[in-house]
Amino acid sequence: MEYRRLGSSGLKLSALSLGAWVTFGRQVDVAAAREMIACAWDHGINFFDNAEAYAFGEAERVMGAALKALQLPRDGYCVSSKAYFGAVEDPLPTQRGLSRKHLADACEQALRRLDVDYLDLYFCHRPDEDTPVAETVWTMDSLIRQGKVRYWGTSEWPAALIREAHAVAHAHHLHAPQMEQPQYNLLHRERVEVEYAPLYGELGLGTTIWSPLASGLLTGKYAHGVPADSRLGQPDYAWLRQAVLEEDGGARRARAARLLPLAAELGVSAAQFAIAWCLANPHVSTVILGASRKTQLEENLKALDVLPRMNAALLARVDAALR
Repeated sequence: MEYRRLGSSGLKLSALSLGAWVTFGRQVDVAAAREMIACAWDHGINFFDNAEAYAFGEAERVMGAALKALQLPRDGYCVSSKAYFGAVEDPLPTQRGLSRKHLADACEQALRRLDVDYLDLYFCHRPDEDTPVAETVWTMDSLIRQGKVRYWGTSEWPAALIREAHAVAHAHHLHAPQMEQPQYNLLHRERVEVEYAPLYGELGLGTTIWSPLASGLLTGKYAHGVPADSRLGQPDYAWLRQAVLEEDGGARRARAARLLPLAAELGVSAAQFAIAWCLANPHVSTVILGASRKTQLEENLKALDVLPRMNAALLARVDAALR
């Protein structure tokens, strides 16, 4: 396993990490989670990503139970949560957003569900237009000073708001956001590569990227339909299926298909190729993998073996194929 610094911080995360989105608490129960987390740990993964909204908190309960059963050393791994959407189906006004109340309540709830004493990473899951950025920054700083959080960051925030948060923190000697969790993959590049480009050097921003496979589109498994046992085949995720496969009239699916010959030429799976491409970006601190079974995770972990082959010539061919 390769380990990378989280931006300008001293924290080193495994280049590949394991996330709970749309799997834990739905397709993955405690037994399966324990098996996958054990596999991840054995391969050097030290970061496990979660959020209050994943399966309305059940994903955190499943992950917490699995981590406790495995008895991994708490100082050997990092676990995260995110707050904004709430952990109930129809949240009341105080049960969502980035207010001081919800961020503090959500942190306490995440600690209980994950069965840990502190969160290593705590994210503001989306921007909140109803809460002043200063209130959010002060609250996150307070949680760090209380020992409940080690690092805080954002997810899918525009660069302007990240800069504003840093300005508030700098003015008042508070802890600034250390990382951003954006979507990043071969079909979704502009925010990480263009919008955030000045922030890596300017603010020391780290990135924990999600959806490296574009919700499975880059694996090629949706080229001829949607398998019933796949993520997009789950009834609860009809909205995701529409966004991934139908929203642009199939253009994304066609672009993804152009990459399959490049993966075949290397003799690797399309998924391994897509993950290795994400890892080739030096501004990516960790790539969050999602999996519903151990064999899938083991297969995707082999992307690390593909990374050394992601040279400038191959990356140029990828860009040409996508154009």
